[in-house]
Amino acid sequence: MQRVFVVMIAVVLALGLVAVGCSKSGAKSDKIKVGFIYIGPIGDGGWTYAHDEGRRFLEKETGIESSYKENVPESPAAEKVMEDMISQGCNIIIGTSFGYMDYMENVAKRHPDVTFLHCSGYKTGKNMGTYFGRIYQARYLSGIVAGLKTKANKIGYVAAYEIPEVVRGINAFTLGVRSVNPQAVVKVKWTHTWYDPAKEKDAAKALLDEGVDVVAQHQDTAGPQQAAEERNVWSIGYNTDMNSKAPKAYMTAPIWNWGPYYVRQIKAVKEGTWKSESYWGGMNDDIVRLAPLTANAPEAAKAAVDKATKDILAGTQKVFQGPIKDQTGAVKIKDGEVMADADMLKFDWFVEGVEGKIK
Repeated sequence: MQRVFVVMIAVVLALGLVAVGCSKSGAKSDKIKVGFIYIGPIGDGGWTYAHDEGRRFLEKETGIESSYKENVPESPAAEKVMEDMISQGCNIIIGTSFGYMDYMENVAKRHPDVTFLHCSGYKTGKNMGTYFGRIYQARYLSGIVAGLKTKANKIGYVAAYEIPEVVRGINAFTLGVRSVNPQAVVKVKWTHTWYDPAKEKDAAKALLDEGVDVVAQHQDTAGPQQAAEERNVWSIGYNTDMNSKAPKAYMTAPIWNWGPYYVRQIKAVKEGTWKSESYWGGMNDDIVRLAPLTANAPEAAKAAVDKATKDILAGTQKVFQGPIKDQTGAVKIKDGEVMADADMLKFDWFVEGVEGKIK
Protein backbone atom coordinates (compact mmCIF):
# COMPACT_ATOMS: atom_id res chain seq x y z
CA MET A 1 0.00 0.00 0.00
CA GLN A 2 0.70 3.14 -0.44
CA ARG A 3 3.45 3.94 1.54
CA VAL A 4 1.80 6.90 2.33
CA PHE A 5 2.56 10.05 3.29
CA VAL A 6 1.25 11.00 6.45
CA VAL A 7 2.99 13.89 8.05
CA MET A 8 2.48 17.19 6.53
CA ILE A 9 4.90 18.11 4.08
CA ALA A 10 5.72 21.47 5.11
CA VAL A 11 7.68 23.52 2.76
CA VAL A 12 8.69 20.83 0.40
CA LEU A 13 6.99 21.03 -2.95
CA ALA A 14 6.77 17.48 -2.24
CA LEU A 15 6.88 14.08 -3.28
CA GLY A 16 8.47 13.27 -6.28
CA LEU A 17 10.33 10.96 -8.18
CA VAL A 18 13.62 12.09 -8.27
CA ALA A 19 15.98 10.13 -9.93
CA VAL A 20 18.40 7.92 -8.95
CA GLY A 21 22.04 8.25 -9.12
CA CYS A 22 24.87 6.17 -8.45
CA SER A 23 28.43 6.83 -7.75
CA LYS A 24 28.56 10.40 -6.50
CA SER A 25 25.38 12.23 -7.38
CA GLY A 26 25.67 13.71 -10.82
CA ALA A 27 28.57 11.45 -11.82
CA LYS A 28 28.27 9.03 -14.70
CA SER A 29 27.92 5.34 -13.97
CA ASP A 30 28.39 2.64 -16.59
CA LYS A 31 27.16 -0.19 -14.39
CA ILE A 32 23.74 0.33 -12.84
CA LYS A 33 21.67 -2.08 -10.78
CA VAL A 34 18.39 -0.94 -9.26
CA GLY A 35 16.80 -2.37 -6.12
CA PHE A 36 13.06 -1.91 -5.52
CA ILE A 37 11.55 -2.26 -2.05
CA TYR A 38 7.83 -3.05 -1.92
CA ILE A 39 5.36 -2.74 0.95
CA GLY A 40 3.10 -5.48 -0.41
CA PRO A 41 3.13 -8.43 -2.81
CA ILE A 42 3.47 -7.82 -6.54
CA GLY A 43 0.35 -9.92 -6.92
CA ASP A 44 -1.81 -7.39 -5.09
CA GLY A 45 -3.12 -6.10 -8.42
CA GLY A 46 -2.81 -2.58 -7.01
CA TRP A 47 -0.11 -0.30 -5.62
CA THR A 48 2.81 -2.74 -5.58
CA TYR A 49 1.76 -4.33 -8.85
CA ALA A 50 1.79 -0.89 -10.49
CA HIS A 51 5.33 -0.20 -9.25
CA ASP A 52 6.50 -3.60 -10.45
CA GLU A 53 5.00 -2.86 -13.85
CA GLY A 54 7.23 0.21 -13.81
CA ARG A 55 10.26 -1.88 -12.87
CA ARG A 56 9.64 -4.30 -15.72
CA PHE A 57 9.14 -1.43 -18.15
CA LEU A 58 12.47 -0.02 -16.98
CA GLU A 59 14.25 -3.30 -17.67
CA LYS A 60 12.63 -3.64 -21.09
CA GLU A 61 13.42 -0.10 -22.20
CA THR A 62 16.96 0.15 -20.86
CA GLY A 63 18.28 -3.37 -20.33
CA ILE A 64 19.31 -2.31 -16.84
CA GLU A 65 19.37 -5.04 -14.21
CA SER A 66 16.98 -4.76 -11.26
CA SER A 67 15.89 -6.73 -8.24
CA TYR A 68 13.05 -6.38 -5.76
CA LYS A 69 11.91 -7.42 -2.31
CA GLU A 70 8.22 -7.82 -1.51
CA ASN A 71 6.34 -7.37 1.77
CA VAL A 72 8.99 -5.26 3.45
CA PRO A 73 7.57 -3.71 6.64
CA GLU A 74 7.93 -0.02 7.45
CA SER A 75 10.37 -0.81 10.24
CA PRO A 76 14.12 -1.23 10.79
CA ALA A 77 13.75 -4.32 8.60
CA ALA A 78 13.58 -1.97 5.62
CA GLU A 79 17.00 -0.59 6.49
CA LYS A 80 18.47 -4.09 6.49
CA VAL A 81 16.91 -4.86 3.11
CA MET A 82 18.50 -1.71 1.65
CA GLU A 83 21.90 -2.63 3.07
CA ASP A 84 21.57 -6.15 1.67
CA MET A 85 20.72 -4.80 -1.77
CA ILE A 86 23.72 -2.48 -1.73
CA SER A 87 26.00 -5.36 -0.72
CA GLN A 88 24.61 -7.26 -3.71
CA GLY A 89 25.63 -4.50 -6.10
CA CYS A 90 22.62 -2.20 -6.22
CA ASN A 91 23.65 1.42 -6.62
CA ILE A 92 20.13 2.79 -6.96
CA ILE A 93 17.55 2.02 -4.29
CA ILE A 94 13.84 2.78 -4.77
CA GLY A 95 11.52 2.62 -1.76
CA THR A 96 7.83 2.63 -2.63
CA SER A 97 6.21 3.34 0.72
CA PHE A 98 6.06 6.43 2.92
CA GLY A 99 7.17 4.57 6.04
CA TYR A 100 10.57 3.79 4.53
CA MET A 101 11.56 7.44 4.65
CA ASP A 102 13.60 7.66 7.83
CA TYR A 103 15.28 4.31 7.24
CA MET A 104 16.22 5.31 3.72
CA GLU A 105 17.63 8.59 4.99
CA ASN A 106 19.84 6.67 7.43
CA VAL A 107 21.15 4.36 4.72
CA ALA A 108 21.63 7.22 2.25
CA LYS A 109 23.88 9.03 4.70
CA ARG A 110 26.02 5.91 5.06
CA HIS A 111 26.27 5.37 1.30
CA PRO A 112 26.85 8.70 -0.47
CA ASP A 113 27.78 6.92 -3.71
CA VAL A 114 24.36 5.24 -3.94
CA THR A 115 21.28 7.06 -5.23
CA PHE A 116 17.98 6.75 -3.37
CA LEU A 117 14.44 7.44 -4.59
CA HIS A 118 11.64 7.60 -2.06
CA CYS A 119 8.02 7.50 -3.15
CA SER A 120 5.70 9.93 -1.35
CA GLY A 121 8.06 11.23 1.27
CA TYR A 122 9.43 14.69 1.91
CA LYS A 123 13.02 14.20 3.06
CA THR A 124 15.75 14.75 0.52
CA GLY A 125 19.54 14.79 0.47
CA LYS A 126 22.31 15.10 -2.08
CA ASN A 127 21.84 11.46 -3.06
CA MET A 128 18.18 11.06 -2.05
CA GLY A 129 15.10 12.45 -3.78
CA THR A 130 11.34 12.02 -3.57
CA TYR A 131 8.62 11.39 -6.11
CA PHE A 132 4.86 11.11 -6.40
CA GLY A 133 2.06 11.88 -8.84
CA ARG A 134 -1.01 14.11 -8.78
CA ILE A 135 -3.40 11.19 -8.69
CA TYR A 136 -6.06 13.56 -7.42
CA GLN A 137 -6.48 14.79 -11.01
CA ALA A 138 -7.51 11.32 -12.18
CA ARG A 139 -9.64 10.88 -9.06
CA TYR A 140 -11.58 13.99 -10.03
CA LEU A 141 -12.27 12.45 -13.43
CA SER A 142 -13.39 9.18 -11.85
CA GLY A 143 -15.75 11.19 -9.64
CA ILE A 144 -17.44 12.51 -12.78
CA VAL A 145 -18.14 8.93 -13.85
CA ALA A 146 -19.51 8.00 -10.42
CA GLY A 147 -21.64 11.13 -10.19
CA LEU A 148 -23.27 10.43 -13.53
CA LYS A 149 -23.85 6.76 -12.67
CA THR A 150 -25.42 6.90 -9.23
CA LYS A 151 -29.19 6.75 -9.00
CA ALA A 152 -29.32 6.76 -5.21
CA ASN A 153 -27.10 9.86 -5.01
CA LYS A 154 -25.08 7.94 -2.42
CA ILE A 155 -21.55 6.88 -3.28
CA GLY A 156 -19.33 4.85 -0.96
CA TYR A 157 -15.60 5.38 -0.53
CA VAL A 158 -13.42 2.80 1.22
CA ALA A 159 -10.38 4.68 2.53
CA ALA A 160 -7.15 3.55 4.17
CA TYR A 161 -5.90 6.19 6.62
CA GLU A 162 -6.85 9.71 7.69
CA ILE A 163 -3.81 11.30 6.14
CA PRO A 164 -3.49 14.26 3.73
CA GLU A 165 -2.97 12.13 0.63
CA VAL A 166 -6.12 10.10 1.21
CA VAL A 167 -8.18 13.11 2.28
CA ARG A 168 -7.00 14.97 -0.83
CA GLY A 169 -8.15 12.08 -3.00
CA ILE A 170 -11.57 11.86 -1.38
CA ASN A 171 -12.04 15.59 -1.83
CA ALA A 172 -10.99 15.54 -5.48
CA PHE A 173 -13.30 12.62 -6.16
CA THR A 174 -16.20 14.37 -4.44
CA LEU A 175 -15.61 17.57 -6.40
CA GLY A 176 -15.75 15.51 -9.57
CA VAL A 177 -18.96 13.83 -8.45
CA ARG A 178 -20.68 17.10 -7.59
CA SER A 179 -19.52 18.86 -10.74
CA VAL A 180 -22.09 16.74 -12.58
CA ASN A 181 -24.44 15.78 -9.74
CA PRO A 182 -24.68 18.42 -6.98
CA GLN A 183 -27.16 16.30 -5.00
CA ALA A 184 -24.84 13.32 -4.57
CA VAL A 185 -22.91 12.62 -1.36
CA VAL A 186 -19.79 10.54 -0.76
CA LYS A 187 -19.86 8.36 2.36
CA VAL A 188 -16.45 7.39 3.78
CA LYS A 189 -15.42 4.26 5.72
CA TRP A 190 -11.88 3.97 7.14
CA THR A 191 -10.07 0.62 7.26
CA HIS A 192 -6.69 1.63 8.75
CA THR A 193 -4.90 -0.71 6.41
CA TRP A 194 -3.41 -0.52 2.95
CA TYR A 195 -3.65 -4.17 2.10
CA ASP A 196 -6.32 -6.33 3.68
CA PRO A 197 -8.74 -7.76 1.11
CA ALA A 198 -11.23 -9.04 3.69
CA LYS A 199 -11.30 -5.83 5.71
CA GLU A 200 -11.63 -3.67 2.60
CA LYS A 201 -14.48 -5.82 1.33
CA ASP A 202 -16.27 -5.65 4.69
CA ALA A 203 -16.01 -1.85 4.69
CA ALA A 204 -17.59 -1.77 1.24
CA LYS A 205 -20.38 -4.06 2.42
CA ALA A 206 -21.09 -1.70 5.31
CA LEU A 207 -21.41 1.17 2.84
CA LEU A 208 -23.67 -0.90 0.62
CA ASP A 209 -25.87 -1.58 3.63
CA GLU A 210 -26.24 2.20 3.92
CA GLY A 211 -27.66 2.37 0.41
CA VAL A 212 -24.74 3.41 -1.79
CA ASP A 213 -24.90 2.22 -5.40
CA VAL A 214 -21.32 3.07 -6.44
CA VAL A 215 -18.21 2.08 -4.47
CA ALA A 216 -14.85 3.86 -4.87
CA GLN A 217 -11.64 3.20 -2.97
CA HIS A 218 -8.22 4.28 -1.79
CA GLN A 219 -7.02 0.74 -1.06
CA ASP A 220 -4.67 -1.70 -2.70
CA THR A 221 -6.95 -4.63 -3.50
CA ALA A 222 -10.11 -5.15 -5.50
CA GLY A 223 -12.05 -6.22 -2.40
CA PRO A 224 -14.37 -3.17 -2.41
CA GLN A 225 -15.20 -3.67 -6.08
CA GLN A 226 -15.91 -7.34 -5.61
CA ALA A 227 -18.35 -6.44 -2.85
CA ALA A 228 -20.06 -4.04 -5.26
CA GLU A 229 -20.28 -6.73 -7.92
CA GLU A 230 -21.85 -9.18 -5.49
CA ARG A 231 -24.58 -6.60 -4.76
CA ASN A 232 -25.13 -5.79 -8.46
CA VAL A 233 -23.98 -2.18 -8.20
CA TRP A 234 -21.01 -0.25 -9.60
CA SER A 235 -17.39 0.40 -8.74
CA ILE A 236 -14.41 2.71 -9.29
CA GLY A 237 -11.01 1.08 -8.81
CA TYR A 238 -7.55 2.41 -7.96
CA ASN A 239 -3.86 1.91 -8.81
CA THR A 240 -4.34 -0.29 -11.89
CA ASP A 241 -7.01 -1.18 -14.40
CA MET A 242 -8.96 -3.69 -12.30
CA ASN A 243 -11.61 -4.57 -14.87
CA SER A 244 -10.83 -8.28 -14.67
CA LYS A 245 -11.34 -8.31 -10.89
CA ALA A 246 -14.98 -7.18 -10.97
CA PRO A 247 -16.07 -7.00 -14.62
CA LYS A 248 -19.78 -6.61 -13.90
CA ALA A 249 -19.24 -3.64 -11.57
CA TYR A 250 -16.04 -1.87 -12.59
CA MET A 251 -16.31 1.36 -14.62
CA THR A 252 -12.82 2.90 -14.50
CA ALA A 253 -9.98 3.76 -12.10
CA PRO A 254 -7.34 6.41 -11.38
CA ILE A 255 -4.13 4.58 -12.22
CA TRP A 256 -0.35 4.97 -12.03
CA ASN A 257 2.12 4.90 -14.91
CA TRP A 258 5.52 4.78 -13.19
CA GLY A 259 7.58 3.19 -15.97
CA PRO A 260 8.42 6.14 -18.26
CA TYR A 261 9.42 8.27 -15.30
CA TYR A 262 11.68 5.56 -13.91
CA VAL A 263 13.31 5.31 -17.32
CA ARG A 264 13.96 9.06 -17.51
CA GLN A 265 15.46 9.15 -14.05
CA ILE A 266 17.70 6.12 -14.40
CA LYS A 267 18.97 7.44 -17.74
CA ALA A 268 19.82 10.71 -16.01
CA VAL A 269 21.85 8.77 -13.48
CA LYS A 270 23.65 6.86 -16.19
CA GLU A 271 24.44 10.08 -18.04
CA GLY A 272 25.61 11.87 -14.92
CA THR A 273 22.91 14.55 -15.07
CA TRP A 274 20.74 13.41 -12.17
CA LYS A 275 20.18 15.76 -9.25
CA SER A 276 18.13 15.32 -6.11
CA GLU A 277 14.70 16.94 -6.17
CA SER A 278 11.11 16.56 -5.05
CA TYR A 279 8.85 15.60 -7.93
CA TRP A 280 5.06 15.80 -8.03
CA GLY A 281 3.97 15.27 -11.60
CA GLY A 282 0.48 15.08 -13.01
CA MET A 283 -1.48 14.09 -16.07
CA ASN A 284 0.70 16.28 -18.27
CA ASP A 285 3.65 14.04 -17.38
CA ASP A 286 1.54 10.91 -17.91
CA ILE A 287 2.50 9.57 -14.49
CA VAL A 288 -1.21 9.40 -13.59
CA ARG A 289 -4.11 8.49 -15.84
CA LEU A 290 -7.75 7.52 -15.85
CA ALA A 291 -8.16 3.94 -17.02
CA PRO A 292 -10.37 3.40 -20.09
CA LEU A 293 -14.09 3.53 -19.36
CA THR A 294 -15.86 0.19 -19.56
CA ALA A 295 -19.34 -0.52 -20.90
CA ASN A 296 -20.57 -0.18 -17.31
CA ALA A 297 -19.87 3.56 -17.34
CA PRO A 298 -22.82 5.86 -18.06
CA GLU A 299 -23.33 7.02 -21.63
CA ALA A 300 -22.63 10.68 -20.86
CA ALA A 301 -19.36 9.94 -19.04
CA LYS A 302 -16.99 9.88 -22.00
CA ALA A 303 -17.83 13.37 -23.23
CA ALA A 304 -17.72 14.83 -19.71
CA VAL A 305 -14.42 13.13 -18.88
CA ASP A 306 -12.86 14.10 -22.20
CA LYS A 307 -13.75 17.76 -21.66
CA ALA A 308 -12.44 17.84 -18.10
CA THR A 309 -9.26 16.03 -19.17
CA LYS A 310 -8.65 18.54 -21.93
CA ASP A 311 -9.15 21.45 -19.52
CA ILE A 312 -6.85 19.96 -16.86
CA LEU A 313 -4.11 19.31 -19.43
CA ALA A 314 -4.48 22.83 -20.77
CA GLY A 315 -4.28 24.28 -17.28
CA THR A 316 -7.63 26.03 -17.64
CA GLN A 317 -9.18 23.88 -14.91
CA LYS A 318 -7.66 23.18 -11.53
CA VAL A 319 -9.20 20.52 -9.33
CA PHE A 320 -8.96 22.64 -6.18
CA GLN A 321 -10.09 25.97 -7.54
CA GLY A 322 -12.62 28.06 -5.65
CA PRO A 323 -15.22 28.51 -4.63
CA ILE A 324 -14.91 25.41 -2.45
CA LYS A 325 -16.74 24.92 0.84
CA ASP A 326 -16.04 22.49 3.64
CA GLN A 327 -18.54 20.12 5.26
CA THR A 328 -19.95 22.90 7.41
CA GLY A 329 -20.64 25.12 4.42
CA ALA A 330 -17.82 27.53 5.22
CA VAL A 331 -15.88 28.83 2.22
CA LYS A 332 -12.34 27.47 2.38
CA ILE A 333 -11.15 28.49 -1.08
CA LYS A 334 -12.58 31.71 -2.47
CA ASP A 335 -13.93 32.12 -5.97
CA GLY A 336 -11.04 32.37 -8.42
CA GLU A 337 -8.41 31.20 -5.93
CA VAL A 338 -6.43 28.00 -6.44
CA MET A 339 -5.27 25.90 -3.51
CA ALA A 340 -1.48 25.98 -3.10
CA ASP A 341 0.52 22.76 -3.25
CA ALA A 342 1.72 23.29 0.32
CA ASP A 343 -1.90 23.34 1.51
CA MET A 344 -2.88 20.32 -0.58
CA LEU A 345 -0.03 18.39 0.99
CA LYS A 346 -1.49 18.87 4.46
CA PHE A 347 -5.20 18.51 3.71
CA ASP A 348 -7.06 17.99 6.99
CA TRP A 349 -10.65 18.89 6.08
CA PHE A 350 -13.37 17.48 3.85
CA VAL A 351 -15.17 19.37 1.10
CA GLU A 352 -18.92 19.84 1.06
CA GLY A 353 -20.63 16.63 0.03
CA VAL A 354 -18.42 14.24 2.00
CA GLU A 355 -20.05 12.30 4.84
CA GLY A 356 -17.31 11.14 7.16
CA LYS A 357 -14.86 12.31 9.82
CA ILE A 358 -11.11 12.79 9.90
CA LYS A 359 -10.21 11.28 13.24
